[in-house]
Amino acid sequence: MRYTTGSSRPVAAALALSAVVVFGMTGCGGKNNNAALSTTGPASPSSTNSTPSTTSTGAQFDIGNTINYTSLGTTTTLDCGDGKSLNVGGSNNILTVNGTCGTVSIGGADNKLTIDKIDKHLNVVGFNNTITYKDGNPKVENLGSGNTINKAS
Repeated sequence: MRYTTGSSRPVAAALALSAVVVFGMTGCGGKNNNAALSTTGPASPSSTNSTPSTTSTGAQFDIGNTINYTSLGTTTTLDCGDGKSLNVGGSNNILTVNGTCGTVSIGGADNKLTIDKIDKHLNVVGFNNTITYKDGNPKVENLGSGNTINKAS
């Protein structure tokens, strides 16, 4: 199954919702919201590689049964466990999501996600994201533009 959209959807509304997902969640929660930073990439250049390395940092914080992840240019693995919801913001991320997610919401742009299973809903409000889920039969809402959503066969 493949879903794609053109530019006929309201772009301004999708941008606003993406901004809420990416930036609006950073102030939510109490004093201890289980915030964690993850870093990918080598810490220093390899002795055989003269190209300087870059370090990408992403922020993950859990509120209740929801994982909130936002980053720019990160490759990482997340775990929904058995039914957590997942909100993703940012851009140019490559994410592998293990476990069974209840609901997945994706904002931002140019993200590539591979998800084991989505039980309930998949909401995409960003742009040019590629989402592949391996199992489940979620209700799919693609409100962004240029997104590609596939169920792996």
